[in-house]
Amino acid sequence: MHRSPLTTLLLIATPFWLYVTLSDVLYAYSMQVNVAQVTNASVFAPWGERVLQHALLFPVLLICFWWSLRLGWRPVRRAAAQLVLAAGFAALSYWAMELADQVFRSLQLLSHPPSPGQDATAIGPLWIASFIKFALAYGFGLALVTGFSLYRRVHDSQLRVAALERESSAARLAVLRMQLSPHTLFNLLHTIRGQIDWQPRLARSMVVQLAELLRRLLNAGQRDFSPLADELRFARLYLELQQQRFADRIDVALPEPDAQANVWVPSLILQPLIENAVVHGLAGHDEPVSIAVEAEVATDTLILRVINNTRGLAAQREGIGLRNVRERLAVQFGGRASLRAESINATTWVAEVTMPALRELSPQQPDQQRVA
Repeated sequence: MHRSPLTTLLLIATPFWLYVTLSDVLYAYSMQVNVAQVTNASVFAPWGERVLQHALLFPVLLICFWWSLRLGWRPVRRAAAQLVLAAGFAALSYWAMELADQVFRSLQLLSHPPSPGQDATAIGPLWIASFIKFALAYGFGLALVTGFSLYRRVHDSQLRVAALERESSAARLAVLRMQLSPHTLFNLLHTIRGQIDWQPRLARSMVVQLAELLRRLLNAGQRDFSPLADELRFARLYLELQQQRFADRIDVALPEPDAQANVWVPSLILQPLIENAVVHGLAGHDEPVSIAVEAEVATDTLILRVINNTRGLAAQREGIGLRNVRERLAVQFGGRASLRAESINATTWVAEVTMPALRELSPQQPDQQRVA
């Protein structure tokens, strides 16, 4: 719960001033006991007067602390104003004691004769002693409330920075999740248009598949994590469209979605890898391309692989799709997930994602941008 500045000031200043009051009373009492062993004269004011003195000064202390927090210490004129507040408070301490003494004298008139007045020659030294003592107390109290105020500001700043980072991560993830290549969509539509006259039934089927692909894409773009089975179904739908586009050039091997472990993966994490395999696997030659997707759970680790044959090392390189996956893994898992993309021989390329196997999500986790 966020407290108001005045409430916070009261919660800090009140126990501090109670400590100062108790210390002052106990010190005066102990000194009076020592003096009583030598003389019966009352050198120190009674404890009641000291308590009343501190009670009278407490509202002034709060006002000074409040203005001190509002003023700050820069520029120099504000530092000078801080000194004026401290000096003003300390200067009032002696006269608060005098007022407390007058109050007790007036009460004693009911049953006791009045006590002799204060010697005028002693006022100066007593005022200086009181000024120094309460100036030190004010300084310690001001350091306490200022330190807590700075801590609260730093803490609030950290919360605001964390909130901005979460919003930034959410925006980045939303863009990355929706990053299905517009060029690919354009080519799919161009292929469907070419089939309308020659194979209208196939064209209608491709339109239905493309609509389903876009529907799944929009649904996946609204959440951070999806079941692995859903990701594999999306991959199958995308690859089936590509198979119809490129006729007999693409051979696909996908695991059965319903046979997979019940784990969660970042939404659309496979899509850039599969699109990368299709684009770069087909580039530069007219030979068939084999694309295989594998999923393996080892203890608490999930490994996803996309394997495709290619014409050579120069035919496939790390592009936007692989950078997309690396950035998403970094945002959502930090250093606990990685992507390895490399050629294992002259004609085979492997993109392998290693991440924690999330078997369940907490109620807050779907809205988080990084898994704790």
